[in-house]
Amino acid sequence: MTEAPSAGARRLALLLLIVVSVFNYLDRTIISILQVPIKRDLSLSDAQLGALTGLAFALFYSTLGVPIARLADRYSRRWVIAGSIALWSAMTAISGFSTSFAALVFFRIGVALGEAGSIPATHSMLADYYPPERRATALAIWGLALPIGVMLGYLSGGWLAQAIDWRAALWIVGGVGVLLAPLILALLREPARGRFDSGPAPAAMPWQEGLRVMARRPSLLLLFAGGALNNLVLSVALNWNAPFYARLHGMALGDIATALSLMTGIGGAIGIFAGGWLTDRVRIDTPERRPILTGIALLLTTPAALVQLQAASTAVSLAAGAVTVLLLFFYYAPIIAMTQSLVPASIRAFTSSILLLSVNIIGLGLGPWLTGILSDMLGGADHSLRTAMTMISFFGLAAGGCFLLAARFYAKDLRK
Repeated sequence: MTEAPSAGARRLALLLLIVVSVFNYLDRTIISILQVPIKRDLSLSDAQLGALTGLAFALFYSTLGVPIARLADRYSRRWVIAGSIALWSAMTAISGFSTSFAALVFFRIGVALGEAGSIPATHSMLADYYPPERRATALAIWGLALPIGVMLGYLSGGWLAQAIDWRAALWIVGGVGVLLAPLILALLREPARGRFDSGPAPAAMPWQEGLRVMARRPSLLLLFAGGALNNLVLSVALNWNAPFYARLHGMALGDIATALSLMTGIGGAIGIFAGGWLTDRVRIDTPERRPILTGIALLLTTPAALVQLQAASTAVSLAAGAVTVLLLFFYYAPIIAMTQSLVPASIRAFTSSILLLSVNIIGLGLGPWLTGILSDMLGGADHSLRTAMTMISFFGLAAGGCFLLAARFYAKDLRK
C-alpha cells in the first residue's frame, strides 16, 4: 500500500471531478430541454428526437468508452479527463450551427466521443483516492454532479432558448466548458494506482482476461443488467419529460425548465446521496444487503412513474415525478461502488466502461428512441407520448428484480 494522499488533496480532487461531471451532464441534458424549439425549427418527428437524444449519442458514447478506458488503465487519467472535457464542450458549441437533423446528429456524436473518456477514468481515480469502506459515500458525493448538471442543463437551455434562441444556449454552454479544460489539467493530481489493494501496484490486465474475470462473477453481470434496465426508464424520464409537460400539461418552456431542474436537482440529489450513504451503512459482514437495498428502491419506481404520467393535475404529476427521479437515481453510487469492489484495480476503468456500455446502449440508446417510435406508431398525438412513456416505466420492475437476484451471489463474488 502506497502513501495515502492528504485529506486536502482528496477534497480538491473530488471537487474537480465533480465540476467535470457537472459539465458532462449539463452538455448531455441541454439537448433534451431544447427538443421543443429544435423540433419546431428543424421539423423533426418524435422518432428523430428519440434517436438524437438517445440512440445516436449512446452508440458512440458507450462503445468508444471501452478503448478510451483502456488508455486510462495504462496512462495518465487526468490527461484523459482534461482532453475529454475540451472535446465534448467544443462539439456542444459547434452543434449550435446545425441546420439539419443529420448535422445535429454528427455533432452530438462528437459530444459522445468526448464524454466517453471522462467517467471510467473518474471511477478509477476515486477508487484510488478513497478506501472501500468510504468509496460509496465518496461516489455519492461525486454523483451529485449528475442532478446538478441535469438541473443546470434544463435551466440554462430552457431560459437561454426562451430569452435568445436554442443555438445561443449551445454556444454559451459549450464555450464555458472549453475554458475549464486547462484548469482541470493544471490542478488535478494523479493518485497511485491500486493504492488500497494488497501487493505491488498492478499492471494493466489484457482485455480478454478482464472480460473473463467479469464473466466469472454472476452478481456483476446481474448488476450490469439491472443498471441497464433502470437507466432505460431514467433516460426516458430525462429526455421526454420536457415534451411531456409541454404537450400534456401546456406548460411554457421556461416554466418547464424551472420545474424539471427542481425535480431532478432536488429529487436526484437526495436519491444519489441516500443510495451511497445507506450502502456504506450496511454491515461489512452482510454485504448482500447492498444490492437488496437498491433493488427495493428500483421496484418502487414503476408505481411512482404511473402516478406521474397519469395524473390530471400538473402539481400532482410534478410531485410524483420528483419521487420517481429520486428512486431512479438511488442506484447510481451503489452500482459503481459494488462493481469497483468486485474487480481488481488493474481493470477498474475497463469495468466501468463495460458497465457504461451495457447501461447506455440499452438504457440511453434504446429508451428515448423506442419511446419516440412508440409515440409515432400510436398516432403521434399528445396522448400517444403519455402511453409510450407509461409502457416503458414497467421496465423498473425488471431492474429491481435483477438487483435482488444479484444479492444471492454478491458475497461469494466479493471473496473472489
